[in-house]
Amino acid sequence: MTKAGFTLVEIMIVVLIIALLSAIAIPNVLRARINAHDASAQAALKTIATAMETYLSTNSVYPPNTTALIGVTPPYLQVDYFDGNPHGGFTFTVDTLNASIYSVTAAPASVNLGSGSYTITTGSVLVKN
Repeated sequence: MTKAGFTLVEIMIVVLIIALLSAIAIPNVLRARINAHDASAQAALKTIATAMETYLSTNSVYPPNTTALIGVTPPYLQVDYFDGNPHGGFTFTVDTLNASIYSVTAAPASVNLGSGSYTITTGSVLVKN
């Protein structure tokens, strides 16, 4: 008469297989999360640049401040990216903004949220810093 059940060796093999699968999957998931945040930041910067360029075409100058993009009806920007809170894992700051040029930077809110910062400048030129 034999007893039904798993031996210690069988349980250890299952645990080892699960550990190996986790070691492969977790870094890929984390990398995908960082890539998604990077793509979100780049898309937000392009949206900001579009708002700046639209404001320019309407008013012949870039806005005096970011509030001018949000505080009008209809707004040039639907989201206030410059409120100091992270959006999509990034914080957005205006480096330069005057009647003829602009520069906006998106920096990860923490090291685990993005691969680096991005800047968009006059003419919608996007660069990774």
